Order: sequence, then C-alpha cells, then structure tokens
Amino acid sequence: MVAGHLREKNGTFQIVLSFNDALGNRKTKSISTGLPIKGNKKRAEALLMEARQNFDNGVSGDSKNNPKNILFTEFMLEWLEMMKNSVEITTYANYAMVIKGRINPYFRDKGLTLSELTPKHIQNYYLYSLNVEKVSANTVIHRHANIRKALQYALKLGLIDFNPADRVERPKKNKYVATTYNEKELENLFSVVKGKRIEFAVTLGAFYGLRRSEIVGIKWDAIDFERKTFTIKHTVTEVMLDGKVTMIDKERTKTKSSHRTLPLVKPFEELLLRMKAEQETNRRVCGSAYCRKYLDYIYVNELGELVKPNFITQNFAIVLANNKLKKIRFHDLRHSCASLLYAHGVSLKEIQEWLGHSDISTTSNIYTHLDYSSKVSSANAILSVFPT
Repeated sequence: MVAGHLREKNGTFQIVLSFNDALGNRKTKSISTGLPIKGNKKRAEALLMEARQNFDNGVSGDSKNNPKNILFTEFMLEWLEMMKNSVEITTYANYAMVIKGRINPYFRDKGLTLSELTPKHIQNYYLYSLNVEKVSANTVIHRHANIRKALQYALKLGLIDFNPADRVERPKKNKYVATTYNEKELENLFSVVKGKRIEFAVTLGAFYGLRRSEIVGIKWDAIDFERKTFTIKHTVTEVMLDGKVTMIDKERTKTKSSHRTLPLVKPFEELLLRMKAEQETNRRVCGSAYCRKYLDYIYVNELGELVKPNFITQNFAIVLANNKLKKIRFHDLRHSCASLLYAHGVSLKEIQEWLGHSDISTTSNIYTHLDYSSKVSSANAILSVFPT
C-alpha cells in the first residue's frame, strides 16, 4: 500500500501520498478532502486510508500496478522529465516537442503498456508518420532516436526484457541537396535587401556563412574595428518550452570549432557603422521607451529589442516572394557561401574553418557535390582518350 499522511492547510485536511514512480524517483501527490479541521479528524483518516488503498500510480503492486505495466506514453513523459536536468535546455525542448506533440498523441489511444509495446507497434508508427503525416525519413529517424533512447533506459531499469526499437527497420536517410544562389543571384539579393532590417542577416548568412543563432548572438564586443576582425563566440536560439517561445543565449558556440575569427570586409564594416549610428539615434529618440536589455547586441530593432531567429526565417521568405526571387531557405545562404568558395578554388580545409565545422567530413559530405564545373573540367581532361 502506498504511504500517506494528513496535513492541515488553509483550515482543511489534505491527504499527502508518497510513492516511487517508474524511474524510481520519490513523488508526492496532494488530495484535498474538503473537510474542515475542527471535528473531522476521524473522517479525514478514513479518507486517507481509502486513498492509500485505491491509489494507482502505474508503478506499485503485483498485477496491473506492476512497473512493467506502466503505460508507454506515461513512461515517455517520466523519462522526459528525468532528462530535463540531464541535457541542455535546447535539447530538452526538442525532446518535449517530439514526445508531447507527435509520439504520445499517436500511442495514447492505443493504451499500450511498456511491456506490451512491440517492434511492430513502433514500425507501424513510422509508417504512419511517413504515409499519413507525410514527414521526411530524416524526421522519422529523429523520432526513432527519442523512442530508442527512452526504451534503452527502461531496459536498464529492468522494466523491459529487450529494446523493441532495436528490432525495427528505420527508413533510409535522405541526403539533402541544398538549393543555392550563384554569384549573380546573390548580387541581386544584396541589392534587394539593401537598407532593410534583413540586410544584416543576409550579409552574414551569404558572405560569411553564419547560422541564425550566430547572427542574432553577435555583440559589439565581438567586433575589432582596429584589427578589422570579428569573432563568433555567442549564440541565441529560440525554442518552444512548455507552450511558450523562449530565447536561449549562450556564451559559447554550437561546437568548439564554431568559435572562430573572421575578417571584417569593408562593406560589412560600413554596415556595422551605419547600424551603430542608427542605434544611438534610436536611443535618443525613444528615451525611456528604448529597451536597455540588449544594448550589447548588434541585431536589434528600432526599440532596442533583439531580433528573433524566427524573424530571419519568416522575413527572408517574404522578401524573396515579394521580389520574385528564387525560393530557398535562409540556411541555404550558408550552402551558397560554401559552394561559391569551393567553385573559386578554396580548399575544403579552409571552407571548414570559415564555416566552423568540427569535422572536415561534414564539409566534404555537404558541399563537394555543389560545383558542377569541376566535374566538366575532369570530363574534358579525359575526353581526348575517347575514340572519334
């Protein structure tokens, strides 16, 4: 029987039950009796005993309350709660979005316990994701990673005899081929965004190949106007956490290699000086209405509020549509930067350092297919041996 006791709160008796969840964590649950303290102790004690006898946390007991018979969806939520303090908040937010928004809604109506879950159930879910939700194979692979990791922990706890996620067929990963802009298209884009708020992001995305988080995270102390350099060392990301959009700023980059120093070319330096002058003017004009929280940051709006990463994505798409430019993702500017560097003879090692990749294989796998002209040169080099 689950442990419990009475406590007095706000003039009434409350029942407090204490138990271990499926992960072995100590939990408590409070239940209001609605009984005034005076003259109701025996009735409250009777309700306490009844609550202790009837309480079902899906963990204790020998039959339906066996730990192995906790619902799969409940276990996923408990695992998610455990991971909250074990991973970075951005990682947790991604886990939560997938589990609460996709995995659990599918399995909830099926009422499967942890011990009843089979590889076939998981395989069916992947087929549903691909054929009904129409998501990509890569998305299913990410969902598989969440399910497998949670079930691996259940296996470690002895709640299951094997990991059913290890016995399913994952879909084959799709190799993404980016849509890029050539030099002429980039020139046209630079002309279109000139003087617009999106200009800063486009310049850094297309010329320097920066990620959104790196663009928003740049502060004035990262700029060295004397040495003509700037350093990528701070990032800002945007995540959905408990139903709310939350900004996460970090005094570090995605990887150690992403921390890099790049040359401050003259057009970008002029843009920075113009933005600095505009910010100083806006502070004077807006007075107390100007946001003081982001004075260290470069990419702010007229009121001093930090430009959000999602603004970049959304506004970039609008600019392309309004000006009838070829549709690409904002992140494809990073690919465009890399492909142009490669086409102009810059080595993969140099491109790796420019983009901040931790491993040169990442650079090679993503970008070496982008320059078709090099393949033409190779073909011409051996053409002379073909009989005519």
